[in-house]
Amino acid sequence: MRRVVITGLGALTPIGNSVAEYWEGLRAGRSGAGPITRFDASKFRTQFACEVKGFDPLSVMDKREVSRTDPFCQYALAAAHECITAAQLDLNRVDRDRIGVIWSSGIGGLVTLEEQIGGYYCGDGTPRFSPLFIPKMISDMAAGLISIRYGFRGPNFCAVSACASSSHSIIEAFNYIRLGKADAIIAGGSEASVTPSAIGGFGAMKALSERNDSPQSASRPFDRNRDGFVLGEGAGALLLEELEHARRRGARIYAEVVGTGATADAYHITAGHPEGIGIKLALTECLREAGLQPSDVDYINLHATSTPVGDPAEAKAIVDFFGDYVERLSTSATKSMTGHLLGAAGAIEAIATVLAILHQTVPPTINITERDPDVDPRLDVTDHGARGRRIEVALSNTFGFGGHNAIIAFCRYAE
Repeated sequence: MRRVVITGLGALTPIGNSVAEYWEGLRAGRSGAGPITRFDASKFRTQFACEVKGFDPLSVMDKREVSRTDPFCQYALAAAHECITAAQLDLNRVDRDRIGVIWSSGIGGLVTLEEQIGGYYCGDGTPRFSPLFIPKMISDMAAGLISIRYGFRGPNFCAVSACASSSHSIIEAFNYIRLGKADAIIAGGSEASVTPSAIGGFGAMKALSERNDSPQSASRPFDRNRDGFVLGEGAGALLLEELEHARRRGARIYAEVVGTGATADAYHITAGHPEGIGIKLALTECLREAGLQPSDVDYINLHATSTPVGDPAEAKAIVDFFGDYVERLSTSATKSMTGHLLGAAGAIEAIATVLAILHQTVPPTINITERDPDVDPRLDVTDHGARGRRIEVALSNTFGFGGHNAIIAFCRYAE
């Protein structure tokens, strides 16, 4: 099997519109939550979210392109642009037949869907749909647009598995490259779901926090008084590249991808298994593929969404799997700062995991004021600020509605 490394990163998040800003926000423990500005949310039970701030799509595309794309595609193109720029990928000196794009969105063009359907039902019944309705809405269009922009003719598709989507994109990219089907792939995900139907739909499920009086402290994984997740938006892009291909062009290597685990809970449409059976199976697969032991892992970026049911199940799975070693393991929940980016969550959290290795720093979990007594006290969730430590191996956990589990192992690059 060929070795696969990370040679480029791009991020557009609620706490920073670049990788550098994103990392600084994480390290500082900054919350991206605030009152919703996208629409009038005054009649909704939840009136806040983690929105992208200050992003101008004209910074990466012209007016015509903006009018022809949904925001989730605009976010994708912005993150991909930063990623390719950071990777210093000379498009005139690489074989673009061997470079692909595997990009995810859990929901796709929800902004476009609402506009088009709303326009129809609020009218006189005469169908007046835009010819761009379907191309703007479908979830695979971000992958298509990235490939069109850069002329990448390698593997190109969209993996959709709810909140695990972009982690599955990274896993697929890893497999395609190590099996020799591509030399490099841009993988990631984007979501632009701060819309009335998303806030209303997740709110109806009782999945969202309703701390309207204190949005910045609403996302509080492992806190006893957590009441749901905070919806987020944005995009994350990673350039995965075959090691020798990266070496030949003198690329900077951020980290190496060494193992993955993808499983199902086979339990419930929204709730994870309370014993974390699928999570433990994914951990087993991931470390087996990487040739690692549990004691080799230094840090885990947790899925931890701040829901009453999900957080304890993930914590239990980790404690059960790692046993006594859990006391030497660092973990954190960066969703406490970014909110939950749904299909893009895995991508931005994979980036956070890679940056933790690069900077030898564990980002914090914020907003824990009273720790949930059901979470084993031996689990270190880094709730007192970012912490420097040796990180050779780190995992990124992502789980999705439907019982989808995806775990990726990254390690510090060594010759």
